[in-house]
Amino acid sequence: MFCIFIFFFLHITYFMCDFTHNECYEMIMEDFYHKGDVTIGAFFPLHYFYTDNNIPHKYVPNAFQDFHIKYNFKNYQFVLALLFAIEEINRNPHLLPNTTLGFDLYNISFTEKSVLLGAFVWLTRKRIPLANYDCGKKRMSPVALTGTSWATSAHIGSLLQLYKIPQLTFGSFDSTLNDRSQFNSLYQMAPKDTSLSHAIVSLMVHFSWSWVGLILPDDHRGTQILSDLREDMERNSICISFLKIISGSWNSYSNAVWKDIGKILDSSANVIIIYGDIVSLQGLMRHIAQLLVTWKVWVLNSSWDVGSNSDYFMVESFHGSLIFSHHYVEMAEFNNFIQTVNPYKYPEDNYLPKFWYLFFNCSFSEPDCQLLGNCQPNASIELLPKYIFDPSMSEEGYNIYNAVYAVAYSLHELSLQQIHTQPYANGEDMIFFPWQFLPFLKNTLLRYNVRGHIVMDGRKNLDSEYDILNFWNFPKGLALKVKVGTFSPNAPHGQQLYLSEQIIQWPTRFTKIPQSVCSESCRPGFRRAVQEGKAVCCFDCIPCSDNEISNETDTDHCVKCPESHYANLDKNHCLQKTVSFLAYEDPLGMALTITALGFSVLTAVVLVIFVKHKDIPIVKANNRALSYILLLTLIICFLSSLLFIGQPNTASCILQQIAFGILFTVALSTVLAKAITVVIAFKVTVPDRIVRWLIVSRALNFIIPICTLIQLVICGIWLVTSPPFIDRDTHAEHGHIIIVCNKGSAVAFHCVLGYLCFLALGSYTTAFLSRNLPDTFNEAKFLSFSMQVFFCVWITFLPVYHSTKGKVMVAMEVFSILASSTALLGLIFVPKCYIILLRPDKNSCLHIRWKSHSLRNNHL
Repeated sequence: MFCIFIFFFLHITYFMCDFTHNECYEMIMEDFYHKGDVTIGAFFPLHYFYTDNNIPHKYVPNAFQDFHIKYNFKNYQFVLALLFAIEEINRNPHLLPNTTLGFDLYNISFTEKSVLLGAFVWLTRKRIPLANYDCGKKRMSPVALTGTSWATSAHIGSLLQLYKIPQLTFGSFDSTLNDRSQFNSLYQMAPKDTSLSHAIVSLMVHFSWSWVGLILPDDHRGTQILSDLREDMERNSICISFLKIISGSWNSYSNAVWKDIGKILDSSANVIIIYGDIVSLQGLMRHIAQLLVTWKVWVLNSSWDVGSNSDYFMVESFHGSLIFSHHYVEMAEFNNFIQTVNPYKYPEDNYLPKFWYLFFNCSFSEPDCQLLGNCQPNASIELLPKYIFDPSMSEEGYNIYNAVYAVAYSLHELSLQQIHTQPYANGEDMIFFPWQFLPFLKNTLLRYNVRGHIVMDGRKNLDSEYDILNFWNFPKGLALKVKVGTFSPNAPHGQQLYLSEQIIQWPTRFTKIPQSVCSESCRPGFRRAVQEGKAVCCFDCIPCSDNEISNETDTDHCVKCPESHYANLDKNHCLQKTVSFLAYEDPLGMALTITALGFSVLTAVVLVIFVKHKDIPIVKANNRALSYILLLTLIICFLSSLLFIGQPNTASCILQQIAFGILFTVALSTVLAKAITVVIAFKVTVPDRIVRWLIVSRALNFIIPICTLIQLVICGIWLVTSPPFIDRDTHAEHGHIIIVCNKGSAVAFHCVLGYLCFLALGSYTTAFLSRNLPDTFNEAKFLSFSMQVFFCVWITFLPVYHSTKGKVMVAMEVFSILASSTALLGLIFVPKCYIILLRPDKNSCLHIRWKSHSLRNNHL
């Protein structure tokens, strides 16, 4: 609770700074001069003025009388970096031994209309400048140091270009300032940002963020970074959820900003990239800070000062942000220097008294506005919270440090040349014009390595490494920038990005690594289908089709399994299919085997009964020999069904169809012979000698061989043209390869079956004609019934056979063989066995005569 109270108190203190009305605080001039033989013109954005109610000034036109001053205390580090470098150079006896460096400091306003005011004052040495006049004391000022905004450097550069005064900028690298035709004396200290887009996209890829928002400034920098980001994003399948181009003219209270902020915060993208500087996008940043956005991850470039906005809340919108900053060498000496800075050590500094007045309970003397000594003991700006002032050297401060050293090296070279050309002027001060200094500065930037940082000509700035910083600001006021990774563009591919994920703190809304995707990833077993009219990152997950798999996430296509494999239920692996067939051990195969054996045994029993009672009238009737042939054929028919069960081979495949066709041909031709025998005996109206000749000559016995021979011819043609063979059915049963017998020629198979149906139809017709003959032992009715059943079985068999596959198809054929064979056995021989075994009284000649006599009387 104590820590929370301290942070809360500091926030109130900082907030009250804007409304301090002490006259000395507001009247002390911010521009000041640090003495030196050669001075550097420094133009830093340290404060700005704002108005609350826009009350017009009574005497000054286009001005307001309710002005308030707003200090950006973090930017005061620029002054300290400049001072630190100058003191370090002045103490070096080997660098500019007879010359000291100093600086002229001028504040640069955030508004473009007053950006040149400080530059005119520097050039003319007058608070109210007169163009083209230098009214002040002569001071050697060979170079100007400007930043951080590119617009500030460009405007001042256009003015200094007229006087041929060299200019060094310490802000972010800008391609416009690198144009030698416009700025031939301006040089940038910052390295290029050509790898920034690649670094940002590498971060997106690392965390699998494929759905991100972009907020860019409405200028050439925004256009360039957008082009670079789009190219890298498309290469890595990252989509832009929204793109907001923010005009630099929007101020902190613009309604347009508020309107666009609502759309941004409602976006489904959890990661938003903001590129720009505090000048062009300051209003947007202030609105984001005020809305307490804890559900977005902000990815920022190094130009942002994310801790500059304060409020009364513990949570903070930019906590957990990731910031890309150019890598530079940290200097412990600078931190030691910060500890020694105070307003008594540097009395010319007009900003330090304001620090001590605001934060260390100091007061001003009323007559001369001098800082009194009633301050807190051991006061130091190092003790201030980091959201107010960060004592660690920033990237811009490092660029300022290098710029000062570049000026010192150039002056050293210039002084050496003057000693050689003017050997008698050693005791005089260095005198030169700025344009004389420019070639030395250019050569220095090309040659020297300043404290480990290679400073090069603006046209040849090399890409540098990036430090990835994680902004910790929970509770609000902590304002730590913790290094969590690096990006090295010159490292081998795949090793450019390094991150320590375990130390990254995310926005308070997230308890784990945030996800930013338009659609959830498609897990293995699914493929992506892009949603019509949307970005490629927005898709639906479609299950893979049958026997297709996908073993990776977010795959666009499923891969079909080979014929010997099948897809598992999750459709992410292909499994080896097991070889299967209608085996004897299968329940279905076992049932069919038992049925076939049972009926074959039953048929054999019937044959034994008929042989045992061969002399009784009911056995003799309708040709006893044909009955024996039919029963033997049925026994073999039942047993032939076993050829369809078990693992098929070439011999069994051929025997299956041949045995089926021949055996049933014999059976049906036998039935046909029986039916014709009945018709000839009772229905023929020709003379008796012809009937007697047919019976005596046994011509009916040739029916069976002739019918069988025809079937043999059909089967022979079948075997010669396209015989049956072993086949593998990979689709009939999931996960199995069914070994079956392929019929070979479907036409031949249907010819065999059609011929059988033709015989059955002929037998049925013949038997039907003799169904009402007055003979007790007449079996014509049973023959016709059996043919009806046989015909129905095989007619039904055809559609069912063609609609099934695999083992079921084989089982259907076996069942049809057993069913048709059982129909012949049951309908033809069961009634006779019933009379033989259970009603022997009906099996006598006396009974036959009595029944025939009764029928004749009834007819009369």
